[in-house]
Amino acid sequence: MQLPADSHAHSEWSWDALSGSLDRSCARAVALGMPAIAFTEHLDFTPFRAGHLVEGYGHLVVDGILHAPPFDVDGYLSAVDACRARYPGLRILTGLEVGQPHHHGREVADVLARGRFDRVLGSLHCLPDGDAFAEPFALFPHRDAPTVMREYLAELPRMVAGSDLFEVVSHIDYPVRSWPEDAGPFDPEDFEEEFRTALRAVADADRVLEVNAKLPLDPRILAWWREEGGRRVTFGSDGHEPETVGRGLERVAVMAASQGFGPTSRPEDPWLLGARA
Repeated sequence: MQLPADSHAHSEWSWDALSGSLDRSCARAVALGMPAIAFTEHLDFTPFRAGHLVEGYGHLVVDGILHAPPFDVDGYLSAVDACRARYPGLRILTGLEVGQPHHHGREVADVLARGRFDRVLGSLHCLPDGDAFAEPFALFPHRDAPTVMREYLAELPRMVAGSDLFEVVSHIDYPVRSWPEDAGPFDPEDFEEEFRTALRAVADADRVLEVNAKLPLDPRILAWWREEGGRRVTFGSDGHEPETVGRGLERVAVMAASQGFGPTSRPEDPWLLGARA
């Protein structure tokens, strides 16, 4: 199977990709025989508790709260144009990964108005934590893990309803990445009702579900997506370094194909349920 497009990759234009490289990521994609790649760079307006991130991003932290820097739209778009000229056989999409888009509509719209962005992801990275926001890794030490997971899934429909500025919902199982060992193994069936409710909201809004390969999406969640009316999926390595471009995509593409999703005539487009390119 040919690798699908990597629709969720980061380069040096993402504030947290300290080893990122747009040029070397494109070279990696070409070496892998990948047809297309989308650089969905972080666009974050939500200050959040830094936790362990202070070790690598201390210059962005004030009183324990991390404030992401402004996104350099012009510099990024110029760099993408240069890579398109350098790698003419690779379809290179511009993109953004917007954190909590439902909380920052005006700011996100202002950035989107400054250039063309081919792929926009909506990501829920943070939840309220007292008088601030925090990622799951900072919530789990003082919050019950199942409660955090349920609060996360309950917020996803509000994110979808609260913003029409993104097309793709990324890593719907994001808290699992930092799931605490003392909570026992994560089993999506413990949260099936909550997952289905969130997936139904995404499907009803005609959005796309990302099958993220960084921590491969459980096939049961993808089956629930189909059963709840989901018709389109994209794939993403979520790589922040060139060597992680394309990571795990073959595995998740095979999984999606087994659920009836397939590519269309344009390799950069989402896979469709029932499609046979």
